[in-house]
Amino acid sequence: MRVLTNLLFKVTVSSMVLTAPAMMDGHANDGGTLLDGKAELPFASSIVIKNYIDHLKIWPVHAYMNRESRVASFPYIKPAEPVVLAPAAAEAAVAAPAKPAVLAPAPGPVGMEKKEVVAVASTAKAAEIRRVINQSDYIYRAMGLDKAGLSETAFEYAWRGYHNLVKRGSVRKRSVLSIADFSQSSSEKRMYVIDIRHRRLLYRTYVAHGQNSGAEYAEDFSNEPESFKSSLGFYVTKTTYIGKNGLSLRLDGVDNGYNDQAMKRNIVLHGCTYVGEEYLEDFGATGTSLGCPALPVAISAQIIHTVKGGSCLFIYHPTQDYLDHSVVINE
Repeated sequence: MRVLTNLLFKVTVSSMVLTAPAMMDGHANDGGTLLDGKAELPFASSIVIKNYIDHLKIWPVHAYMNRESRVASFPYIKPAEPVVLAPAAAEAAVAAPAKPAVLAPAPGPVGMEKKEVVAVASTAKAAEIRRVINQSDYIYRAMGLDKAGLSETAFEYAWRGYHNLVKRGSVRKRSVLSIADFSQSSSEKRMYVIDIRHRRLLYRTYVAHGQNSGAEYAEDFSNEPESFKSSLGFYVTKTTYIGKNGLSLRLDGVDNGYNDQAMKRNIVLHGCTYVGEEYLEDFGATGTSLGCPALPVAISAQIIHTVKGGSCLFIYHPTQDYLDHSVVINE
């Protein structure tokens, strides 16, 4: 209905152009009929009617305006004003080659100096860290992880790194966070697998450290191949394979300078007979690996299937150099 009404209106206005030459101002270049070059009628010219038909726009025109005033009143036909240069300036503009435009560096927030912008960014980062620490404190207490023997400090650093890896997009399986707390004795169940989504502790078991990292306690760490030491930091779990220790899980070290040689060193999660209750009863201590976080054979396959495919594993120790310089923790 609207289309039909619009069409009828246009036809009616068009008929006005054809049948009412008195509405034209007599200027042929305006689209009107040449009647009297000196006539100035109190109506808009045909170009106004045409513009209205084409664009559905109209501008009011006062009666008995002279032609120049009427034309100037229509913004859609107003010509751009020419730039007039003084003679000397005009000659210089012709003689001088055009210079490329130089863009100034993008300014920061309006009215702020660079130091202020940095201060705002630092404040925002500090606020984010406080929020993450508050989250870790809440989860730690709500889950009663202190009763399970996990260090609160270990969990806080694990949560900070996990948060940053999720934000970075490095963690595919966000529902699981694993922590090997190497501040504890190897005779303790110091491996924790946590269901983040449901706030449950899925597994707590033994885990071995590298033979050159220490005996009962892990004290020395390395990222170097053939060091036979454990590497601190954050890992992202990859794919499984069957090796000499049975089902094994590849680990990608994502803490630059601390464990990023893990794939080259073949650091993997696997089961081994020198870890677990029976070995402890027979020898009084847990055995050591060539650098891998080895698990009891009886439970290793279950844990591997739970954490494989892009979850986060954190090997913690209160080594201050690592805690101060880990990119994952401090980014």
